[in-house]
Amino acid sequence: MKLVIQRVREASVSIGGELHSSIGPGLMILVGVAEGDTADDVRWLAAKAVAMRIFSDDEGVMNRSLADVGGEMLAVSQFTLCASTKKGNRPSYIHAAGHDLAIPLYEMFCTECGILMGKEVKKGVFGADMQVALVNDGPVTIVIDSRSRT
Repeated sequence: MKLVIQRVREASVSIGGELHSSIGPGLMILVGVAEGDTADDVRWLAAKAVAMRIFSDDEGVMNRSLADVGGEMLAVSQFTLCASTKKGNRPSYIHAAGHDLAIPLYEMFCTECGILMGKEVKKGVFGADMQVALVNDGPVTIVIDSRSRT
């Protein structure tokens, strides 16, 4: 399972020209679920995302977490994070999880983060053609892969 975490001033998801979800300061997270991912991957990544110290303290040092600053989270499913680009120029998505695995793990990620934050996680719509807008703050962008824990 892969995450692209972006510290944002604001972020939103629109579908068909209509605003679906939006947040103020916090984290915009793209979530990619691959074949073989498990609930253990979800729990580990949720804990990392919520506790990652990438918000500035009073001294301007990135020393505060999303939970510390009371920020919001917008999580968007993104199967293209599982792309293989080893051959040719057309990415292969053969390693991306199918709906039967990806949807429950994406939903579990959102639920786990919500529990850890003590507030609702805003979401996109799984499988929809979404337009994502954000103002990256910093910019700060972190990529985490649950298969690279050790």
